[in-house]
Amino acid sequence: MRLSDRVQAMQNSPIRKFNPMAEEVKAQGTKVYHLNIGQPDIETPSVFWEAIKGFDQKVLAYAESGGLPELQDAIIDYFKRFDMALERKNVLITSGGSEALTLVFLSLLNPGDEVIVPEPYYTNYLTFIQAADGVVKPITTYAEEGFKYAIKERLEKVVTEKTKMISIVNPGNPTGCVLTRDEMRVICDFAKEHDLWILADEVYREFVYDGREMTSFGQFPDVEDRVIVIDSISKRFSACGARIGCLVCKNEEYMAQVMKIAMGRLCCPTLEMVGAAALYRLDPSFFNEVRAEYEHRRNVSYDALKKIPGVVCEKPGGAFYITCKLPVESAEDLLVFLLKEFKENNETVMYAPAEGFYATPGIGKNELRIAYILNADDMARGIALLGKGIEAYKAAGNK
Repeated sequence: MRLSDRVQAMQNSPIRKFNPMAEEVKAQGTKVYHLNIGQPDIETPSVFWEAIKGFDQKVLAYAESGGLPELQDAIIDYFKRFDMALERKNVLITSGGSEALTLVFLSLLNPGDEVIVPEPYYTNYLTFIQAADGVVKPITTYAEEGFKYAIKERLEKVVTEKTKMISIVNPGNPTGCVLTRDEMRVICDFAKEHDLWILADEVYREFVYDGREMTSFGQFPDVEDRVIVIDSISKRFSACGARIGCLVCKNEEYMAQVMKIAMGRLCCPTLEMVGAAALYRLDPSFFNEVRAEYEHRRNVSYDALKKIPGVVCEKPGGAFYITCKLPVESAEDLLVFLLKEFKENNETVMYAPAEGFYATPGIGKNELRIAYILNADDMARGIALLGKGIEAYKAAGNK
């Protein structure tokens, strides 16, 4: 029996594929500092649990395919903070941001259509686009430049007659790059000129640092018919396991068509939507302490990385990731060494090798992504272990 060419062309997630190896190490009694996955350790707000406990219907029934109206209304009120006027018809609730992305690519791409994506990108974009028979068209960015990409000349070099859309994560995963409003304007004008859709993945919107402004591509009225905003409770409210997200779009024709797929998968989980509605109604002040905590963790992580000889990185402006170059030839080989051969005081560290975050062959091999989702002391210790591990790796004759 044969499998599809599509699925065989896909890669395993570089974020998760080394987890079984880490579990073996932990089973042997070694502590592993997990810097590989964006799973925050900040407590999920209690309103989520209280809302679910207060659910008093006698039957746990199907919800509407578009989502619970009370959740749609909570999201509509949330986006009013960004001067975005939405109606329920503009908000489709999804099973996490991942399903939202899958729905977008399935509903917009024909076989061979191209999606412009700055690389390094969130690695699952490749999986989602390939599943829709699309093609990633990368814009290569560089650690030395802070991973900037909203430059008209660079955008023009990658657009072709097959280009259907440009996909943006802002603030960025895995780079932490935050677009200024002027840079967003460049992308909007580029999309209008070439008649492209703009996919704006903004799940880290609140996590911007050093006084940067929280923004959304939904704030540009002249492109509202071509902008699809992705949102999620996973990272913003530390509720990754609830799997509730949404896609937001003012293009009524598009929303009517994507609803066909949403109807086919029936609905999102009712209880999680009840809890999510309570999260979206939290006072904006909730984010002040959370943002300050992540900014502190970023500073500690960045300072620790800069102490490792040969590491190249710029301080990220948002989200909770840092991508950097290492003074080794293969970040993946180093990771295997850290898990299988290195420990200090019965501790080691893991991260996500960055080669799988690139579409361009041959680059990213010596890069990694870390997620600064642990408390500051643990981040400092984990990165110190990385530095010591590099020393041991080279001392063992590796390059």
